[in-house]
Amino acid sequence: MALRRILIALALLALPAAAQPRDQLTIGLTQYPSTLHPSIESMAAKSYVHGFTLRPITTYDADWQLACMLCTHLPTIENGEAVRETAPNGNPGIRVTYRLREDARWGDGTPITAEDILFAWQAGREPLTGMGPAELYRSLHRITVVDPRTVTLHFDKLTFEYNAINDLRPLPAHLERAIWQEDPRGYRTRTLYDRDPARPGLWSGPYRVATLNTGASVTLERNEQWWGAAPAFRRIVIRTIENTTALEAALLAGQIDMIAGELGLTLDQAIALERRAGSRFRIHYQPGLIYEHIDLNLDNPVLADPRVREALLRGIDRQQIVDRLFAGRQPVAHSFVNPLDWMHDPTLPTTPFDPDGARRLLEQAGWRPGPDGIRRNAAGERLSLELMTTAGNRSRELVQQVLQGMWRQIGVEIRLRNEPPRVFFGETVSKRRFQAMAMFAWISSPENVPRTTLHSTEIPTEDRNWSGQNYTGFKNAEMDELIEALPLTLDREERRPMWRRVQEIYMTERPVLPLFFRSDAHIWPRWLEGVRPTGHLAPSSLWVEQWKATQ
Repeated sequence: MALRRILIALALLALPAAAQPRDQLTIGLTQYPSTLHPSIESMAAKSYVHGFTLRPITTYDADWQLACMLCTHLPTIENGEAVRETAPNGNPGIRVTYRLREDARWGDGTPITAEDILFAWQAGREPLTGMGPAELYRSLHRITVVDPRTVTLHFDKLTFEYNAINDLRPLPAHLERAIWQEDPRGYRTRTLYDRDPARPGLWSGPYRVATLNTGASVTLERNEQWWGAAPAFRRIVIRTIENTTALEAALLAGQIDMIAGELGLTLDQAIALERRAGSRFRIHYQPGLIYEHIDLNLDNPVLADPRVREALLRGIDRQQIVDRLFAGRQPVAHSFVNPLDWMHDPTLPTTPFDPDGARRLLEQAGWRPGPDGIRRNAAGERLSLELMTTAGNRSRELVQQVLQGMWRQIGVEIRLRNEPPRVFFGETVSKRRFQAMAMFAWISSPENVPRTTLHSTEIPTEDRNWSGQNYTGFKNAEMDELIEALPLTLDREERRPMWRRVQEIYMTERPVLPLFFRSDAHIWPRWLEGVRPTGHLAPSSLWVEQWKATQ
């Protein structure tokens, strides 16, 4: 009998590695989160990690339909769980009742209750906390706790997204409330999500954070308190490799199993990889609501002149960039609204590549050619602007260089300066410290009203503890009115002309230089199945329990 056991053990050891159960999945990303707090700062890397570790109350799924995650079912006007009411300000409002899942609990076994929603709302309403999106906390004027698992939210506006509370993220009140109450302004640096992220009670997804190697990796372990289908892998390691060439090399060397399309290889790299090593991997190209653009700092006196902004846009051959760098697989963007979204208006006039027109506009703005070809104003100052982006992203760095050459042809000097993503997003962009131009991408949900990025009240300031995402400093009274009115217009056809006007203002005022809409390249090992990219703000990791290893 003993001999038989030994022979069986030797046989198991002799099996090829692929036949052994896979208990770890290693994923490569190009960014590391600047914070792990659910409601402080907006960063795709954090959203991806949270897909594994936290569950929102509601979200849009891969079919672009609103769905419950922590709630039992969606409340609607039709089922009587959303009821119109008059708000204290006299406006038409609505009260919406949500029932939380009975089995939902934090990773330390504490039930997720109405108190966690109430605390998140209280902290978000306090301006000193610096949580976003601020408008959500303003319009949600009261919460009624019906019972430990049931809350009624009272909004002072009736919007077409009245039951989509994707951004109202419950926070573990039993761990975080006392820290916040002690010092609301200092909470963003004292939260346990950054000081003790391995605390199980912070997490509510299939996985919880086990260890961090700051700037390099996040290791996730199965959450023993998870109430849903068991995930396939015991451990998931998310490695940050900011240089996309090094990221590709790590994949080919077997140091990582897959590259997340949400923050992975650039499209041109993925196309080349597919030609060389397509038999080893499955590569999925997912078009989506991912808007690559350049935010302009409108407090910069040069960029405050609309003629200069228009000249910069006319000086870019965006179609050539898309064709040469991305094999024509990414559509040129003319505004922030993607052609995939229903409210996109293709009849609006667009800004063409027109270098001669760009030169005329710069002449009109008082910028004359200097002896070295770079324009100067009457005071002799050079037309020199700084362009920043995320260091190590080969695609963006190539786009930077192309833009630098194109703009030099119209007499504009471009200085390139890049930073690691966690610094670029966590400090430079979020606190509006970029001198002139910041190139990055916004990822949005379907029919996303651009309040946080375009409304004048969403400009980050120190007084607001840097809440808000209007990094350009754009102010336009008509745009503010449209952004206020759009959510209140329940009929889609009535919203159509409003959306047209929003796009028209954006395309004529040019607070941002649109570049293109990205298609993400998801690169998976052939043994991994079940990953379903969404093409919008919700990351594929939100459905990790559907991922399976086939060998």
